Amino acid sequence: SKMGDTVAAAHLLIKHLGSRRAASWKDESGAEITKRTKDMAQSILLKHREDIMSNANPASRFGELAAVHSDCSSARDKGSLGTFGPGQMQKSFEDATYALQVGEISGVVDSDSGLHIILRTK
Repeated sequence: SKMGDTVAAAHLLIKHLGSRRAASWKDESGAEITKRTKDMAQSILLKHREDIMSNANPASRFGELAAVHSDCSSARDKGSLGTFGPGQMQKSFEDATYALQVGEISGVVDSDSGLHIILRTK
C-alpha cells in the first residue's frame, strides 16, 4: 500500500494543445505548444525515451534531456520533483510513479499537464 510511503521522481514533460496550461518556460506565449497535437507530443517524448534507454547511463541522460526539453520548470533541476506522497500529484502521475522500481523509467504517462516520462529516484 502507498499509505505513508513517499517516493521521489524526475520527469520530462511535453505539453500539447490540450494541456491545462498550453505554455511553458520554453514557450511563454504558447506559440509552439498550441500547435502541438497530443500525437506530436507523444512522438517527441518517445524519441527522448529511446535516446535515454539506449544510453549507457539512462538516469544521467534522463536529467540531461529533461534540462533541455521538459516543458516543466523542474527542467532547471534536471526534471527533479523531489519527494512526494499520496495525493500530492495528479492521480495518473502518482500511480505511474508508485508502479516503478527505483531507477526505472516509465512509458508515456498522460495527465492534465501533458505527456510525461518519469524516472523514479527513491
